[in-house]
Amino acid sequence: MYDRERTRPVEGTMIVQRRAVPAVLAAAALLLTAGCSSDSGGSSGKQTSASPSRTAPGSSAPPGQAAEETPAAKGSVKVVRTVAEGLDSPWGLAPLPGGGLLVSSRDDGTIVRVDEKTGKKTELGEVPGVSAAGEGGLLGIALSPDYASDHMVYAYFTSASDNRIVRMIYDEQKPAGEQLGAPDTVYKGIPKGFIHNGGRIRFGPDKMLYVGTGESGDTGLSQDKDSVGGKILRLTPEGEPAPGNPFPDSPVYSYGHRNVQGLAWDGKQRLFASEFGQDTWDELNAIKPGDNYGWPEAEGRSGDKQFHNPIDQWTTAEASPSGIAYAEGSIWMAGLRGKRLWRIPLNGTEASAEPQAFLEGEYGRLRTVVPAGGDRLWLVTSNTDGRGSPKDGDDRILELRVT
Repeated sequence: MYDRERTRPVEGTMIVQRRAVPAVLAAAALLLTAGCSSDSGGSSGKQTSASPSRTAPGSSAPPGQAAEETPAAKGSVKVVRTVAEGLDSPWGLAPLPGGGLLVSSRDDGTIVRVDEKTGKKTELGEVPGVSAAGEGGLLGIALSPDYASDHMVYAYFTSASDNRIVRMIYDEQKPAGEQLGAPDTVYKGIPKGFIHNGGRIRFGPDKMLYVGTGESGDTGLSQDKDSVGGKILRLTPEGEPAPGNPFPDSPVYSYGHRNVQGLAWDGKQRLFASEFGQDTWDELNAIKPGDNYGWPEAEGRSGDKQFHNPIDQWTTAEASPSGIAYAEGSIWMAGLRGKRLWRIPLNGTEASAEPQAFLEGEYGRLRTVVPAGGDRLWLVTSNTDGRGSPKDGDDRILELRVT
């Protein structure tokens, strides 16, 4: 079995039988030649085509719903500049309100501040307890919704026993390397594995903490609502199940996920998430509280009504999606194995046109994409994490202008 972020077999992962995808997809798959799904969690080695059915551009809204203004079918991406170079296994990025970008290093367990004007890097400090191995380590970071007053930085990381979330005071008045306060554990007990640790954390418009987790290679966890593996969680800033969650006294917001590494909200506060598939389909999902997104019973679109189908799906070679961001009416999705940035224009919670790929192969593996205001995005490459082929200057942060 191959893990989606790595290019060599991983021991001890599980292979399960899945329900068939719709007949039209199954028939199409039979017509395609087999290929190796390296950099994936796949075991069959089959290669399938993209181009699933999508909402046609200009299609009418469902009965009873008002049509929304949709972005143009064709967009564009321009690399404005390289913001910083020489980053080691960067994973998460959090823009500071007064300027500066905080970047986590998965393998070093450190957080670095990057001056977005000069590219200068200053190490804040090392997060205690990080145990980096495989896809685990120091992953997502986020700023407290009350950062202006509490200066709290949240971090998701793999420890010796689990994945957990901590928060630390960032005191920039202290010497470099000593600016992170002692960590306060907000949430622990998220299943860890050599693969599928999830890791993206974001505060939503409601000031609650949303967490993308993986099933750590144990596929049975995704459908188990008593487990927090293979889920999107919704927590208070203190780590308690957030008020209004769909299951009583539970942090689980949605389930049936394989490995969620991208979370973003549109202008109407609707949540979207990217998800790694196994052999066949990667996904972009519109998240509805309490819904079941199918894994491991379904991968990609399914004919089973109990599962929430993705907005769109991609072959594993085209995507391996990690971070996502919303800007200019579209979701922008960073691809690891796919080595490209996808644009998915939206009409509500549906794709309004065919996705477009940009920067294909130009900067290698792409890990994280974050709004930079207006039509700008920050984009982080991921070529020094043991999976890519680093070039001089890797890894980098790029500033993009998008339409």
